[in-house]
Amino acid sequence: MEGPLVIGKSVPKVDAREKVTGGAIYGTDIKINGMLYGKVLRSPIPHARILHVDTSRAERLSGVKAVAIGRDLTATYGTCIQDQPYYCFDKVRYIGDPVAGVAAVDEDTAEEALDLIQVDYEELPAVFDPLEAMKPEAALVHENLGEYWHPPDYFPIKGTNICNHFKLRKGDVEKGFCEADYISEDTFTTPMVQHCALEPHASIVQVDPSGRIIIWSSTQHPYTCVRELSRSLGLPMHKIRVIVPYLGGGFGSKIFLKVEPLCYVLALKVKNHRPVKITLTREEVFHATSVVRHSSIIKIRSGVKKDGTLIARKIWLVYNTGAYAEAGPPTVRFSCVSSNGPYNIPNIHVDGYCVYTNMPIAGAFRGLGMPQVMWAVDSQMDILAEMVGMDPVEFRLKNALDLGSVTATGQVLKTSVGIKECIRKAADAIGWKERVQGRGKGIAVMHEMTATPATSSCFIKLNEDGTAEVQTSSVEIGQGCHTVLAQIAAEELGLKMEDVRIVGPDTDLTPYDHGVSSSRTTFFTGNAVKAAAADTKRQLVEIAAELLEANPLDLEVHQGMIYVKGSPERNISVKQVPKGGSYFGKGKPIIGRGTFNVPDATPLDRETGQGANPAVFWMYAAQAVEVEVDQETGKVNVLRIASAHDVGKAINPAACEQQIEGALSIGIGTTLMEELKFEGGRVLNPNFTDYKMPTSLDMPEMIPILVETIHERGPYGAKGMGEPALAPTAPAIGNAIYDAVGVRIMDLPITPDKVLKGLKEKKQ
Repeated sequence: MEGPLVIGKSVPKVDAREKVTGGAIYGTDIKINGMLYGKVLRSPIPHARILHVDTSRAERLSGVKAVAIGRDLTATYGTCIQDQPYYCFDKVRYIGDPVAGVAAVDEDTAEEALDLIQVDYEELPAVFDPLEAMKPEAALVHENLGEYWHPPDYFPIKGTNICNHFKLRKGDVEKGFCEADYISEDTFTTPMVQHCALEPHASIVQVDPSGRIIIWSSTQHPYTCVRELSRSLGLPMHKIRVIVPYLGGGFGSKIFLKVEPLCYVLALKVKNHRPVKITLTREEVFHATSVVRHSSIIKIRSGVKKDGTLIARKIWLVYNTGAYAEAGPPTVRFSCVSSNGPYNIPNIHVDGYCVYTNMPIAGAFRGLGMPQVMWAVDSQMDILAEMVGMDPVEFRLKNALDLGSVTATGQVLKTSVGIKECIRKAADAIGWKERVQGRGKGIAVMHEMTATPATSSCFIKLNEDGTAEVQTSSVEIGQGCHTVLAQIAAEELGLKMEDVRIVGPDTDLTPYDHGVSSSRTTFFTGNAVKAAAADTKRQLVEIAAELLEANPLDLEVHQGMIYVKGSPERNISVKQVPKGGSYFGKGKPIIGRGTFNVPDATPLDRETGQGANPAVFWMYAAQAVEVEVDQETGKVNVLRIASAHDVGKAINPAACEQQIEGALSIGIGTTLMEELKFEGGRVLNPNFTDYKMPTSLDMPEMIPILVETIHERGPYGAKGMGEPALAPTAPAIGNAIYDAVGVRIMDLPITPDKVLKGLKEKKQ
């Protein structure tokens, strides 16, 4: 009975059968009796005052059951800054801002009704460039910025378009530059890109006769939905229920409120409490929800000594959050905190700005700002390595963090720091020191902290037949979290995997969870599940001890059987233990409870960004790439890419490898081809035809590598790894291109035209 049952083993996903057979019901599939279909009229103008909205013709159209406009509900919502109206009531701020909604008996009628709504606008000056938006004379996207509610750890600047300014200060950066032998100052940019989850956003809202709101939503954050609607509408939280069906991908695009507010206003207006469903079109997903990654401008100045020791770094970064803050403030904060890279740098000075423009809303996108900032940081690391004449791998190893190192925020790293092993293993996997004519090799790294002041909880009900139901509000979005949680429960309870069932999110039934984001689920929810399972097992063995006439401390559970230690012949099956009802006074229902948070977490100082324990764990990764560049066309062919990740402990190794490979496909796409094109704030390529993404034919040989450095507080030593796989890809490819042809690209994506231009300039 020694050794783990399922931890560390590559078990199949618990939802695989439903998904491959088509039995999984997604939000877009759901139909409810009496359901109406909603459609949204959106602004064709990037910035304008709303003078008048005439809905009379739409209301008279047969089949229309409700029409909603901004004046029906002038409340605002927003998790980070409460700046977004349900429907615009004073002005519109980007092309796609919702102005009116229609609920009708079918989608065609709703679409027809939209054409009958007349809106009069007074056009206002628009600002599309975040650098222009930061100027004192720029048109204000939000004149009332100083009046909006926001949490205390975000810092909007009243009277500007800056909705967050984050500062990070460590040491004396100017003194550090004076001590440097070499200094490199560079500017890097990234464009807005799209998540491209296969399932579009969908939501159904019903307001029952008591005024209670019932929501079926494709959201990654069910309890955030409840909390934000409660605060915005002034309703008690028990008046709001959120149910999450299967989710067809998210990558951060389904965090926070999206379609739910639009559905709610319509559902409030329809008669007979009929539910209203809105499913966004693909074009709406591209331009009318917060499903773009922030474009960025990053100026980075770094100083290094002759021996290759990093001594100072100064960064000025600007992220374009679009018309509303959404996840912009934390994106900038996370980027600043990690902008030193996983390196020991004694002197750091960082200013990060999240800036409003009249562009589509930018939100969380796998890595929460890391892909942008690491593109700059680890591209420049190769520039610095060349200055001092060091191999890029050795240069990184010399400066990499280790146990006992102090981060840029002042946190002492006491556990699970595997960045050096990641660097070595990624480089070795592609034969770093071997060179082939016409090819180049590059390496890049990253680190990222998780969102730590966040709680997860879990209930586990042990059924009378000895099977277990794990009740969790963590959302399965394809990443395999329900499988990992089932593994943790099975391991702790001593049950087989097939005896454990995950009950998905329903805020009436499943307990609080912060939400699926920030690579936190395995660590936070996993710990909550482990605690709930331990509580369940404690209750179980107490009952079994009476039946076996043994001390509960002398019992162990394995493969559904309970044994007396040292006397395995004295046993009883979990199924035989009375649970649901009394068995001559010995039985009772068994429900375990578990919660996990980090009570010793500390906030970051407003002026310096310093904090002793802002993160319960850090994620580390390194990627090594080999490329071939066609000097006639500029086309870059990625031949192979090794991606090494410090996962703490791999609960399910195959799932970890799948996470890496999936992220690499996004990373390669956003590096070489993906970019939203705009003209006057209008998206020119809002569909899968015109927006170029990689296919399976574009994928290179992928070598996923799992580095295990047990985390002392993680469940069985595990920590997160969903986001890091994306962040090093762009700088690794960029560095490999430079190694191959001597061309350094500073602006993503790295298209053939940019490579050809660089080659021509190099010859001049």
